[in-house]
Amino acid sequence: GRVKMSDEEILVLAVELGKDFCLYFDELECDALCKEKILHRVLRNVHSQLLVVRPDLNLAAFEDVTDQEMQSGKGMHFSIHYYKTTTPLAGMPVAFSVQVENKSYYMCCEREGGEMIVRFKEGEVPKEIPGESNIIFFKKTFTPYSSMAFKFEYSLERGMFLAFEQEGCLRKLILKKVPKDEVDETMKMSL
Repeated sequence: GRVKMSDEEILVLAVELGKDFCLYFDELECDALCKEKILHRVLRNVHSQLLVVRPDLNLAAFEDVTDQEMQSGKGMHFSIHYYKTTTPLAGMPVAFSVQVENKSYYMCCEREGGEMIVRFKEGEVPKEIPGESNIIFFKKTFTPYSSMAFKFEYSLERGMFLAFEQEGCLRKLILKKVPKDEVDETMKMSL
């Protein structure tokens, strides 16, 4: 059989280096993000706790989860939606959704009382996102040497990362401003 050349390869022909050494793809004038693949994962913090979303309590926090709870998997099995990107240097654009009680919730960020809050809203993640969106995070390796751990930067506010914050006995999911190149363990996540 003949090997069909994938559409992918054709796009890469026109690459030029801009003066700030970013890659510009001439062919891709479309700025929309198109969904490429979905991975099903749990998100763990440095304490091996799983991120659990409880929409009824309007809460997302990292918790110690038993194997049994994990099987039932309520609010902890995430779909990570990967989007094609024209600017790979920013990181891989992803969106998060999670199923709870047969409903789908997506993660987004909203400004509330002067600070950015991570929210989970009922609904589906769109297949295409025109330009910018408050549901997109850039997935990056946590440090250049660790390919297994990641950090997720909020696409609309650079320097803001998904992280957790100790609140009583809870480790709540928050958006945290982290200075460039600072290694902050609270934003380290493994999939």
